[in-house]
Amino acid sequence: MKTLKFKTNINCHNCLAKVEPKLNEEPKIENWSVDLQSDDRILTVQSESITEEEVFKTVLKAGFIAKPV
Repeated sequence: MKTLKFKTNINCHNCLAKVEPKLNEEPKIENWSVDLQSDDRILTVQSESITEEEVFKTVLKAGFIAKPV
């Protein structure tokens, strides 16, 4: 299992509610979380096989940006 981390613009619980369904329906993502306390709003994704590009596109579908850190 690999862990990927991304700086995001997911700023609040409402934002999180918009991106949550997209991340949950991505079958390659085993587990994920967003640290809303962090200045960079770090999204942590655990997966066997997802790429940074796939995570970026999944988050973008919800209208947010996720840049690898």
